[in-house]
Amino acid sequence: MRMSRMLMPTLKEVPSDAEITSHQLMLRAGMIRKMASGIYNQLPMGIRVFRKVEDIIREEMNAKGAQEISCALLVPAELWQESGRWDVMGPEMFRLKDRNGRDYCLGPTHEETFTHIVRNEITSYKQLPLNLYQIETKFRDERRPRFGVMRTRNFTMKDAYSFDADQEGLDKSYDDMFDAYTRIFARCELDNSPVQADSGAMGGSASAEFMVKSEVGEDEIVFCSGCDYAANIEKATSVNHESSTEEMKEMSEIETPNVHTIEELQEFFKMDAGQFAKTLIYYADGKTVAVVVRGDRDVNETKVANAIGGAVEFELASEDTIKAVTGAEVGFAGPIGIKADYLFIDQEVVDQRNVIVGANKTGYHIQNANFGRDFEGQVGDFRNVQEGDKCPKCGQPLEIMRGVEVGHIFKLGTKYSESMGATFLDQNGKSQPIIMGCYGIGVERTVAAVIEQHHDENGIIWPLAIAPYHVVVVPVNVKKEEHLENAEKIYKELEAAGVEVLLDDRNERAGFKFKDSDLLGIPMRITVGKDIVDGKVEFKLRKEADKEIISVDEVLDRVKAEFAKNNVKLG
Repeated sequence: MRMSRMLMPTLKEVPSDAEITSHQLMLRAGMIRKMASGIYNQLPMGIRVFRKVEDIIREEMNAKGAQEISCALLVPAELWQESGRWDVMGPEMFRLKDRNGRDYCLGPTHEETFTHIVRNEITSYKQLPLNLYQIETKFRDERRPRFGVMRTRNFTMKDAYSFDADQEGLDKSYDDMFDAYTRIFARCELDNSPVQADSGAMGGSASAEFMVKSEVGEDEIVFCSGCDYAANIEKATSVNHESSTEEMKEMSEIETPNVHTIEELQEFFKMDAGQFAKTLIYYADGKTVAVVVRGDRDVNETKVANAIGGAVEFELASEDTIKAVTGAEVGFAGPIGIKADYLFIDQEVVDQRNVIVGANKTGYHIQNANFGRDFEGQVGDFRNVQEGDKCPKCGQPLEIMRGVEVGHIFKLGTKYSESMGATFLDQNGKSQPIIMGCYGIGVERTVAAVIEQHHDENGIIWPLAIAPYHVVVVPVNVKKEEHLENAEKIYKELEAAGVEVLLDDRNERAGFKFKDSDLLGIPMRITVGKDIVDGKVEFKLRKEADKEIISVDEVLDRVKAEFAKNNVKLG
């Protein structure tokens, strides 16, 4: 492609509204342009990269026997009502009515649609297993779109769904997708870690996120310092506590005027935060939920929401609700005699002895409270893991880092097939629900994550496999016949060999062209300058500082060698 004919609006200055590196460089390299909050148009340079990632995804999905389809983006409400998710998705779902008043949504995800297709086409175990996928636009009305294409209102997702006759089949489908995802991200040269994750509104028995460690990541990821344990903070567990052997003491009420917070309690009692048990009150779908954790812990709201079967609305209770549940002002809630609809007690509190809790009475706390003797509730893991906690797998310290999710795989089981009547006849002629899995990759988010890992102060450094173009040929001075003619010759030779090549035939200074080349991240640059009189050109890799002087006759072989070294097919 001749750069003089391209729509390639590069920017020299960093856009003021771009918060993170990938957003800045996508805008500066002319890959995307913002149209509205969370909505971006994709320009030619961006389209080429996005399509290459999609092609890699297709190749790896097809290699696992998956088949591509394309689903309608406009989905009738009836399908979502069948699965029970029409209300569960909440305000993130774009909803609309047609001229006849029928309800539709712009698909935020397509479990219902795929299940609908399969229930109409699959009748026998002989037609299973089956894996279908699509690469399509999704729509979600994000509360806070941010970080460029990391979190937007419309985005491209590869979503796949497996359909099996039994659990063993689902396990194999899940493992196949795990392997495919590992290969996809490796080919994109994306350093990532698969971690245990919460299934959220998608449902299912098991899931894993493919996370890229990043300071700008919106997720907190827990990693073990001694083994391969890794989990999203929403899912992570630890075994930091030990059961106390201290004898139970007599419970007593202590006046604590104007002492509301754990910090104030520490000062008042001259005790560590871990010797208190704090009670937080939540409001969930019309019900009140009290959660008791150790004073130095934070409540894991995802674990609590899962314990009550999921909730559309889940938030900290208002001051009025807290007063109604406890009979006291905020800051004095406790588990003894509380009037919440649900009472959850974290296992660490159960294993403590003689803790201090709120008295459900303004200005008072209770000393030497003990689970079993003084209060009861549903026991479980309802706390967030903290840095330094012990790994549940090997006991070594846990570390917490931020990360970006680029892929997510779920074992859905029969959540959708049962609610939507997707069944098959087994070998005995008995009707059974199809067992499903779900597997998603965010295309633009993957590209942004690659940029976060592959850049320098001059711009993007694309891996060869997904670069918009492989080579840029730069004549130093287009007005010099020997520069332009030889650049044209090299350009045509590479193009004929299947190399995706740019010819920078713009009438600009060489330094200007080099800066654009670095900004765009083209993996190889061939400069035709003063050495052409000796039949030589300059060859430079974007990821390296050194330059080579090679003969014109060596150019094609040198380029081919880079393809071989990077295990990328040419043409």
